[in-house]
Amino acid sequence: MTSQDKLRIIQALSGLTQGKLAEKLGVSFVTLNSWINGKSRPHRKTEENINNFYSLFTGQRDVLEDPLRAKKQIIKDKSRKYRNILKEIVRNTDTYDQFLLSLTYHSNKIEGSTLTEDETRAIMFDNISLPNKNIIEQLEVKNHQAALGYLLKSLASASFRIDEAFILKLHSILMNGIKSDAGSYRDHGVRIVGTYVPTANYLKVTRLMKEIIRDINRRNNDIIAHIANIHARFEQIHPFSDGNGRIGRLLIQAMLLKNKLPPAIIEQKKKRFYNNCLRRAQLSGDFISLENFLCDSVMGGFKILERN
Repeated sequence: MTSQDKLRIIQALSGLTQGKLAEKLGVSFVTLNSWINGKSRPHRKTEENINNFYSLFTGQRDVLEDPLRAKKQIIKDKSRKYRNILKEIVRNTDTYDQFLLSLTYHSNKIEGSTLTEDETRAIMFDNISLPNKNIIEQLEVKNHQAALGYLLKSLASASFRIDEAFILKLHSILMNGIKSDAGSYRDHGVRIVGTYVPTANYLKVTRLMKEIIRDINRRNNDIIAHIANIHARFEQIHPFSDGNGRIGRLLIQAMLLKNKLPPAIIEQKKKRFYNNCLRRAQLSGDFISLENFLCDSVMGGFKILERN
Protein backbone atom coordinates (compact mmCIF):
# COMPACT_ATOMS: atom_id res chain seq x y z
CA MET A 1 0.00 0.00 0.00
CA THR A 2 1.41 3.41 -0.94
CA SER A 3 1.72 6.43 1.34
CA GLN A 4 -0.97 8.06 -0.81
CA ASP A 5 -3.40 5.23 0.03
CA LYS A 6 -2.51 5.34 3.73
CA LEU A 7 -2.99 9.10 3.94
CA ARG A 8 -6.42 8.90 2.34
CA ILE A 9 -7.44 6.15 4.77
CA ILE A 10 -6.08 8.13 7.75
CA GLN A 11 -8.05 11.19 6.65
CA ALA A 12 -11.24 9.17 6.16
CA LEU A 13 -10.98 7.48 9.57
CA SER A 14 -9.81 10.49 11.55
CA GLY A 15 -12.09 13.12 10.03
CA LEU A 16 -9.12 15.50 9.95
CA THR A 17 -8.93 18.15 7.26
CA GLN A 18 -5.81 18.15 5.11
CA GLY A 19 -4.66 21.25 6.98
CA LYS A 20 -4.98 19.58 10.40
CA LEU A 21 -3.35 16.36 9.20
CA ALA A 22 -0.48 18.37 7.72
CA GLU A 23 0.04 20.04 11.11
CA LYS A 24 0.19 16.68 12.88
CA LEU A 25 2.74 15.40 10.38
CA GLY A 26 4.76 18.61 10.63
CA VAL A 27 4.51 19.52 6.95
CA SER A 28 2.79 22.21 4.92
CA PHE A 29 -0.69 21.84 3.42
CA VAL A 30 0.83 22.08 -0.07
CA THR A 31 3.25 19.22 0.65
CA LEU A 32 0.56 16.96 2.08
CA ASN A 33 -1.79 17.74 -0.81
CA SER A 34 0.97 16.79 -3.24
CA TRP A 35 1.40 13.42 -1.49
CA ILE A 36 -2.33 12.70 -1.38
CA ASN A 37 -2.68 13.48 -5.08
CA GLY A 38 0.33 11.35 -5.98
CA LYS A 39 2.41 14.25 -7.30
CA SER A 40 5.29 13.55 -4.93
CA ARG A 41 6.34 11.08 -2.25
CA PRO A 42 7.31 11.67 1.39
CA HIS A 43 10.82 11.03 2.68
CA ARG A 44 11.54 7.84 4.63
CA LYS A 45 11.32 9.51 8.07
CA THR A 46 7.93 11.01 7.21
CA GLU A 47 6.76 7.65 5.87
CA GLU A 48 7.47 6.20 9.31
CA ASN A 49 5.25 8.87 10.87
CA ILE A 50 2.52 8.10 8.34
CA ASN A 51 2.78 4.38 9.21
CA ASN A 52 2.43 5.22 12.91
CA PHE A 53 -0.67 7.30 12.23
CA TYR A 54 -2.05 4.53 10.04
CA SER A 55 -1.57 1.99 12.83
CA LEU A 56 -3.15 4.38 15.34
CA PHE A 57 -6.33 4.90 13.33
CA THR A 58 -6.72 1.43 11.86
CA GLY A 59 -5.43 -0.63 14.78
CA GLN A 60 -3.32 -2.57 12.30
CA ARG A 61 0.42 -3.00 12.83
CA ASP A 62 0.77 -5.05 9.67
CA VAL A 63 -0.28 -2.60 7.01
CA LEU A 64 -2.84 -3.99 4.60
CA GLU A 65 -1.54 -4.59 1.12
CA ASP A 66 -5.01 -4.32 -0.40
CA PRO A 67 -6.35 -0.72 -0.49
CA LEU A 68 -9.76 -1.92 -1.69
CA ARG A 69 -10.15 -4.19 1.32
CA ALA A 70 -9.13 -1.29 3.55
CA LYS A 71 -11.72 0.99 1.96
CA LYS A 72 -14.46 -1.59 2.46
CA GLN A 73 -13.48 -1.93 6.11
CA ILE A 74 -13.63 1.85 6.57
CA ILE A 75 -17.14 1.87 5.10
CA LYS A 76 -18.23 -0.90 7.48
CA ASP A 77 -16.75 0.90 10.46
CA LYS A 78 -18.36 4.20 9.54
CA SER A 79 -21.77 2.60 9.00
CA ARG A 80 -21.74 1.21 12.54
CA LYS A 81 -21.90 4.76 13.90
CA TYR A 82 -25.48 5.08 12.60
CA ARG A 83 -28.46 3.14 13.88
CA ASN A 84 -30.45 3.80 10.70
CA ILE A 85 -28.91 5.81 7.86
CA LEU A 86 -32.19 6.07 5.94
CA LYS A 87 -33.96 7.59 8.96
CA GLU A 88 -30.97 9.86 9.53
CA ILE A 89 -31.40 11.23 6.02
CA VAL A 90 -35.19 11.53 6.04
CA ARG A 91 -35.55 13.19 9.43
CA ASN A 92 -32.96 15.90 8.69
CA THR A 93 -34.29 18.30 6.05
CA ASP A 94 -30.88 19.76 5.16
CA THR A 95 -29.32 16.32 4.70
CA TYR A 96 -32.32 15.05 2.74
CA ASP A 97 -32.26 18.05 0.40
CA GLN A 98 -28.50 17.84 -0.10
CA PHE A 99 -28.70 14.18 -1.11
CA LEU A 100 -31.58 14.93 -3.49
CA LEU A 101 -29.66 17.80 -5.05
CA SER A 102 -26.33 16.00 -5.34
CA LEU A 103 -27.77 12.78 -6.74
CA THR A 104 -30.07 14.58 -9.20
CA TYR A 105 -27.52 17.12 -10.42
CA HIS A 106 -24.67 14.65 -10.94
CA SER A 107 -26.76 11.86 -12.47
CA ASN A 108 -28.39 14.17 -15.00
CA LYS A 109 -25.09 15.91 -15.73
CA ILE A 110 -23.45 12.55 -16.50
CA GLU A 111 -26.17 12.08 -19.14
CA GLY A 112 -25.38 15.43 -20.77
CA SER A 113 -27.55 17.98 -18.96
CA THR A 114 -26.35 21.58 -19.41
CA LEU A 115 -27.91 22.79 -16.15
CA THR A 116 -25.62 24.05 -13.40
CA GLU A 117 -25.95 22.92 -9.80
CA ASP A 118 -27.48 26.28 -8.83
CA GLU A 119 -30.00 26.03 -11.67
CA THR A 120 -30.83 22.48 -10.62
CA ARG A 121 -31.35 23.67 -7.03
CA ALA A 122 -33.70 26.46 -8.18
CA ILE A 123 -35.80 24.06 -10.26
CA MET A 124 -36.00 21.51 -7.45
CA PHE A 125 -36.62 23.62 -4.39
CA ASP A 126 -37.93 26.95 -5.68
CA ASN A 127 -40.07 25.50 -8.48
CA ILE A 128 -38.53 28.03 -10.86
CA SER A 129 -38.88 27.58 -14.60
CA LEU A 130 -35.82 28.83 -16.48
CA PRO A 131 -36.97 30.44 -19.75
CA ASN A 132 -33.59 30.23 -21.47
CA LYS A 133 -32.97 26.57 -20.64
CA ASN A 134 -34.09 23.37 -22.33
CA ILE A 135 -37.55 22.43 -21.01
CA ILE A 136 -36.80 18.69 -21.22
CA GLU A 137 -33.70 19.10 -19.05
CA GLN A 138 -35.80 20.95 -16.49
CA LEU A 139 -38.40 18.19 -16.55
CA GLU A 140 -35.63 15.63 -16.07
CA VAL A 141 -34.67 17.42 -12.85
CA LYS A 142 -38.20 17.31 -11.43
CA ASN A 143 -38.67 13.71 -12.54
CA HIS A 144 -35.41 12.55 -10.97
CA GLN A 145 -36.33 14.34 -7.76
CA ALA A 146 -39.70 12.56 -7.76
CA ALA A 147 -38.09 9.19 -8.52
CA LEU A 148 -35.71 9.63 -5.58
CA GLY A 149 -38.61 10.56 -3.33
CA TYR A 150 -40.46 7.41 -4.39
CA LEU A 151 -37.31 5.33 -3.81
CA LEU A 152 -36.79 6.67 -0.28
CA LYS A 153 -40.46 6.25 0.61
CA SER A 154 -40.43 2.65 -0.67
CA LEU A 155 -37.32 1.81 1.34
CA ALA A 156 -39.05 2.94 4.54
CA SER A 157 -41.24 -0.17 4.40
CA ALA A 158 -39.78 -3.11 6.35
CA SER A 159 -41.07 -5.54 3.71
CA PHE A 160 -39.56 -3.65 0.76
CA ARG A 161 -37.82 -5.67 -1.94
CA ILE A 162 -36.34 -4.47 -5.20
CA ASP A 163 -38.60 -6.11 -7.75
CA GLU A 164 -39.69 -5.61 -11.34
CA ALA A 165 -42.66 -3.43 -10.38
CA PHE A 166 -40.36 -1.10 -8.42
CA ILE A 167 -37.88 -0.73 -11.30
CA LEU A 168 -40.62 -0.13 -13.87
CA LYS A 169 -42.26 2.43 -11.57
CA LEU A 170 -38.94 4.27 -11.15
CA HIS A 171 -38.61 4.43 -14.93
CA SER A 172 -42.19 5.62 -15.39
CA ILE A 173 -41.53 8.50 -12.97
CA LEU A 174 -38.14 9.34 -14.46
CA MET A 175 -39.41 9.42 -18.06
CA ASN A 176 -42.87 10.86 -17.36
CA GLY A 177 -43.72 13.40 -20.07
CA ILE A 178 -40.44 12.68 -21.87
CA LYS A 179 -40.77 9.21 -23.40
CA SER A 180 -43.97 7.54 -24.59
CA ASP A 181 -42.70 4.15 -23.39
CA ALA A 182 -42.03 5.33 -19.82
CA GLY A 183 -42.33 2.37 -17.47
CA SER A 184 -41.86 -0.25 -20.18
CA TYR A 185 -38.94 -2.26 -21.47
CA ARG A 186 -37.64 -1.43 -24.92
CA ASP A 187 -38.98 -3.28 -27.96
CA HIS A 188 -36.06 -2.55 -30.26
CA GLY A 189 -32.29 -2.79 -30.41
CA VAL A 190 -30.03 -0.15 -28.84
CA ARG A 191 -26.31 0.47 -28.50
CA ILE A 192 -24.23 2.21 -25.86
CA VAL A 193 -22.74 5.17 -27.70
CA GLY A 194 -18.95 5.35 -27.74
CA THR A 195 -18.32 1.78 -26.56
CA TYR A 196 -17.97 -1.74 -27.89
CA VAL A 197 -20.13 -3.18 -25.11
CA PRO A 198 -22.91 -5.30 -26.67
CA THR A 199 -26.39 -4.81 -25.24
CA ALA A 200 -29.02 -7.53 -24.84
CA ASN A 201 -31.34 -8.51 -27.65
CA TYR A 202 -34.64 -6.80 -26.79
CA LEU A 203 -36.43 -10.17 -26.99
CA LYS A 204 -34.32 -11.36 -24.03
CA VAL A 205 -34.71 -8.26 -21.84
CA THR A 206 -37.66 -9.52 -19.78
CA ARG A 207 -35.93 -12.81 -18.96
CA LEU A 208 -32.61 -11.14 -18.17
CA MET A 209 -34.31 -8.60 -15.90
CA LYS A 210 -36.02 -11.38 -13.95
CA GLU A 211 -32.63 -13.01 -13.46
CA ILE A 212 -30.93 -9.83 -12.30
CA ILE A 213 -33.79 -8.99 -9.91
CA ARG A 214 -33.46 -12.46 -8.39
CA ASP A 215 -29.75 -11.83 -7.89
CA ILE A 216 -30.21 -8.29 -6.53
CA ASN A 217 -32.07 -9.66 -3.52
CA ARG A 218 -29.60 -12.43 -2.70
CA ARG A 219 -27.61 -11.90 0.48
CA ASN A 220 -23.96 -11.08 -0.07
CA ASN A 221 -21.32 -10.38 2.56
CA ASP A 222 -19.44 -8.07 0.19
CA ILE A 223 -22.13 -5.53 -0.70
CA ILE A 224 -19.78 -3.31 -2.74
CA ALA A 225 -18.73 -6.23 -4.94
CA HIS A 226 -22.37 -7.27 -5.26
CA ILE A 227 -23.51 -3.80 -6.33
CA ALA A 228 -20.64 -3.49 -8.83
CA ASN A 229 -21.66 -6.79 -10.42
CA ILE A 230 -25.35 -5.87 -10.58
CA HIS A 231 -24.68 -2.39 -11.95
CA ALA A 232 -22.42 -3.64 -14.74
CA ARG A 233 -24.97 -6.30 -15.73
CA PHE A 234 -27.93 -3.92 -15.61
CA GLU A 235 -26.23 -1.35 -17.81
CA GLN A 236 -25.25 -4.03 -20.32
CA ILE A 237 -28.81 -5.35 -20.49
CA HIS A 238 -29.85 -1.74 -21.14
CA PRO A 239 -33.54 -2.62 -20.62
CA PHE A 240 -35.04 0.75 -21.54
CA SER A 241 -35.00 2.91 -24.64
CA ASP A 242 -33.67 5.79 -22.51
CA GLY A 243 -32.79 6.50 -18.89
CA ASN A 244 -30.73 3.34 -18.29
CA GLY A 245 -27.82 5.15 -16.65
CA ARG A 246 -30.01 7.11 -14.25
CA ILE A 247 -32.12 4.07 -13.34
CA GLY A 248 -28.96 2.02 -12.83
CA ARG A 249 -27.58 4.64 -10.45
CA LEU A 250 -30.90 4.84 -8.60
CA LEU A 251 -30.70 1.09 -8.08
CA ILE A 252 -27.20 1.52 -6.65
CA GLN A 253 -28.67 3.93 -4.09
CA ALA A 254 -31.54 1.58 -3.26
CA MET A 255 -29.15 -1.34 -2.70
CA LEU A 256 -26.81 0.74 -0.55
CA LEU A 257 -29.57 2.16 1.65
CA LYS A 258 -31.19 -1.25 1.98
CA ASN A 259 -27.84 -2.48 3.31
CA LYS A 260 -27.54 0.42 5.80
CA LEU A 261 -25.05 2.45 3.78
CA PRO A 262 -25.39 6.01 2.45
CA PRO A 263 -26.03 6.82 -1.21
CA ALA A 264 -23.00 6.91 -3.50
CA ILE A 265 -22.22 10.36 -4.89
CA ILE A 266 -21.05 9.59 -8.43
CA GLU A 267 -19.73 12.99 -9.47
CA GLN A 268 -20.09 14.24 -13.02
CA LYS A 269 -16.44 15.38 -13.08
CA LYS A 270 -15.49 11.70 -12.74
CA LYS A 271 -17.75 10.63 -15.60
CA ARG A 272 -14.94 9.38 -17.83
CA PHE A 273 -13.31 7.38 -15.04
CA TYR A 274 -16.69 5.95 -13.98
CA ASN A 275 -17.44 4.87 -17.54
CA ASN A 276 -13.98 3.35 -17.95
CA CYS A 277 -14.41 1.31 -14.75
CA LEU A 278 -17.84 0.17 -15.89
CA ARG A 279 -16.67 -0.85 -19.37
CA ARG A 280 -13.69 -2.71 -17.93
CA ALA A 281 -16.03 -4.76 -15.75
CA GLN A 282 -18.37 -5.47 -18.66
CA LEU A 283 -15.74 -6.37 -21.24
CA SER A 284 -13.10 -8.18 -19.19
CA GLY A 285 -14.89 -9.20 -15.99
CA ASP A 286 -12.45 -7.13 -13.91
CA PHE A 287 -14.54 -5.41 -11.23
CA ILE A 288 -11.72 -4.10 -9.01
CA SER A 289 -11.69 -0.60 -10.52
CA LEU A 290 -15.48 -0.31 -10.34
CA GLU A 291 -15.52 -1.51 -6.72
CA ASN A 292 -12.84 1.05 -5.83
CA PHE A 293 -14.83 3.76 -7.56
CA LEU A 294 -18.01 2.80 -5.70
CA CYS A 295 -16.15 2.85 -2.37
CA ASP A 296 -14.93 6.38 -3.04
CA SER A 297 -18.45 7.41 -4.07
CA VAL A 298 -19.95 5.97 -0.87
CA MET A 299 -17.38 7.97 1.11
CA GLY A 300 -18.85 11.02 -0.64
CA GLY A 301 -22.21 10.02 0.81
CA PHE A 302 -20.70 9.81 4.29
CA LYS A 303 -19.35 13.36 3.86
CA ILE A 304 -22.89 14.64 3.39
CA LEU A 305 -24.10 12.69 6.44
CA GLU A 306 -21.24 13.98 8.59
CA ARG A 307 -21.95 17.64 7.92
CA ASN A 308 -24.48 17.51 10.77
